[in-house]
Amino acid sequence: MIFGMIELSRLADLCRRLRTSPGRLDKLALLADYLRALPADAVATAVAFLTGRAFPQSDPRVLGVRWLPSVDDAAAGAGPPLSLADVAAAFADIAEASGAGSRRTRAELLRALAKRASADERETIQRIMVGELRTGVSDGLVLEAVARAFGAPLESTRRAALRLGDLSAVAALAARGGVAALTSASVRPGVPLLPMLAQIGEDFDEVLEAHGGTSALEYKYDGARIQLHRDGERVSIWTRRLSDVTRSLPDVVETARRELVAAPFILDGEVLALDGAGRPLPFQELMRRFRRVHEVERLVREMPLTLYFFDCLMADGRSLLDEPYARRWEALTAITGGRYLAERALVTAAEAAREFRARALAAGHEGVVAKDLRSSYEPGGRGKRWFKLKVAETVDCVIIAVDRGSGRRSQWLSNYHLAVRDADTYADVGKTFKGLTDRQFVEMTERLWALAVSDDGYTVRVRPEVVVEVAYNEIQKSPTYRSGMALRFARITRIRDDKAPGQATTLEELRLLYERQFATKGRSV
Repeated sequence: MIFGMIELSRLADLCRRLRTSPGRLDKLALLADYLRALPADAVATAVAFLTGRAFPQSDPRVLGVRWLPSVDDAAAGAGPPLSLADVAAAFADIAEASGAGSRRTRAELLRALAKRASADERETIQRIMVGELRTGVSDGLVLEAVARAFGAPLESTRRAALRLGDLSAVAALAARGGVAALTSASVRPGVPLLPMLAQIGEDFDEVLEAHGGTSALEYKYDGARIQLHRDGERVSIWTRRLSDVTRSLPDVVETARRELVAAPFILDGEVLALDGAGRPLPFQELMRRFRRVHEVERLVREMPLTLYFFDCLMADGRSLLDEPYARRWEALTAITGGRYLAERALVTAAEAAREFRARALAAGHEGVVAKDLRSSYEPGGRGKRWFKLKVAETVDCVIIAVDRGSGRRSQWLSNYHLAVRDADTYADVGKTFKGLTDRQFVEMTERLWALAVSDDGYTVRVRPEVVVEVAYNEIQKSPTYRSGMALRFARITRIRDDKAPGQATTLEELRLLYERQFATKGRSV
């Protein structure tokens, strides 16, 4: 069987069955059976569609449209049955339409697609276009299904996914080459990887013990994480949530081309916007640069950026993910010529570490990150190889609902329901209306209405897409919330547009923070 013969109706039927199958194992079996029956050249497209994407994760194309035109059901299904290849080709033509008449071209392509599709197929196409199949299937479950379908160990499949940054690419490798292909999968320039993350730490003595007596401390900058790729003259820049911001940062692109060597390379770093005195500007100001796609040059002049690199994932076309941090820092120094490096110190004593953190805080930064010199780079990983040590305690929460305001806030959605990640769902930890300016309340109201999924007249449930950094005074036990805990005096300190919901604080991390409070407090029986 060839790609062009795989009917869309089979995918639509699968999605319907997934929606009516409540059990995780049932969904896993359905997915694996479907993928196993596909020809190898259809697997990548199928996985993209099953995860609610018009294109694979590493494909920079965007549809630019969200809705299929309505058609008369009596006239639907005209022509030969739609295949996965037909839909993929139509999506490609829509994404590539540009210039005069492109709007009309896209409309005609969508109309033709809608006319050939049955009602079930139209629903499936529409859900793919808006990025939400609502089948109860997460990326993680699709990854497990790929492993099961093609007889690969889950660990090998997960490792390949972390290096390729693209579930479709992983599935295609597994379908064509099995375990051997997955095992040899390596990082590729132009394809972003999930960033390695730091665990929350508090005590430098514990950090030094975990790192074998010596730790590399770096300033934890209050900026935006970026991943910089260069392959020849091609430069790509990605945020920590793997959004392509290359067009918005032409000054960083120019730096990569003119001042950095040893391409192909991939660097991990941070960008900051500074004031005239060299102090970091507020994070929200920096986000203006990341969102801008028009009049970019003017904003480059108004808000120049400062670069700080702190890791090297590839140099001279060779992956360094499995090399120790000390070796990766050497490669980073060679690529940059010693410029644009994060402020850094090697420490062997807690007092020296505290002094270094004090300097970071005095310079207006958040604190420090402590790294084990022996640590490899694990995309998406978090553990004791990297610690972040800040003074103010914060967690990253996802907004899952919001209440209508009262009084002068009556026109706004202003009391936010906060949640942390708990496996494939979210567990609420409290509410807050504190921390935002009036302007931010207005902007957030518009943003959350666009994400609304239900409204009982008082509380609006929203898709969990907005991440906020939340400061708190204490974590308390609470029977009110599903998490079993509540953030006391919660207040939003910033909107984390650079973070995806999957990068929010986990319930396990919150429980750890709760237990750590009792190092300095008494515990009631």
